[in-house]
Amino acid sequence: MNTQRKISKLLLFCFSLIHFQILAQAGELPFQSGEKLYYKVVYHWQFVWVEAGKAEFITDSTSYGDKPAWWFKSSGRTLPAYDWIFKVRDEFESVADALTFKPFWFRRSVHEGSYKLDEKLNFDYGSGKITIQQKTNQDQRITSEVPYRDGVLDVQTAVYYARTLDFSQMKIGEKIDFRMIIGSHVYEIYGRYHGLEVVENFDGNKYRCHKFSALLVEGTIFSGGEDLFVWVTDDRNKIPILVEAKILVGSVKAYFTKGENLKFPFEPLKVMK
Repeated sequence: MNTQRKISKLLLFCFSLIHFQILAQAGELPFQSGEKLYYKVVYHWQFVWVEAGKAEFITDSTSYGDKPAWWFKSSGRTLPAYDWIFKVRDEFESVADALTFKPFWFRRSVHEGSYKLDEKLNFDYGSGKITIQQKTNQDQRITSEVPYRDGVLDVQTAVYYARTLDFSQMKIGEKIDFRMIIGSHVYEIYGRYHGLEVVENFDGNKYRCHKFSALLVEGTIFSGGEDLFVWVTDDRNKIPILVEAKILVGSVKAYFTKGENLKFPFEPLKVMK
């Protein structure tokens, strides 16, 4: 049961740690409204690799008040074969400014076994506060506030903001600080750039990617340290092809399986030198 809970929490959380600093970005965005990305998640314990779940990410355009905005949605779930052991149905979504990527609100609905949580974060830039509203499966309702800090992103918006960064300007070994809010806590985390690397996906296709590591938050899943690695395609789509993380028991990988309505042509490497 504990193993399944750790797997389920990584279905989406591992993607939330691939972002870095807040910079003004110029040029075309690597995604468009209607894009869909699909992943499968596998868990490694001792000598066994188990395909445990799947996740998907969807992008839509919308508006918030009189401002154009992005609507980012994602979901994670265990495969039917594992539902009888530990059923997971998680949903995340956020709305962020289309130009600055500042979040307006973030919501997550978590259903993991007998545990349920509904949470919503509202970012009030006028008052400089983030309001957190939570409802548990015991029908407990908790409201709290934390001060807004410059550059704070929710975990959902951060996934997409990371794809706008100019990787070509980064130096190998460069350490970059950033901020992320998880629940009612703002974390100071950093990423590190490791350069270009060719990655073979689960289907045998190979992609030239930018490799990053990120500092994980110590807790019930992670021991802390730079134990998360992400490979993002070296093309105009900037798609995370592979995410790999060490956890307290074993490790987990998320593999890209397919994309729909991608903004630019997307192909694996045809010739390897």
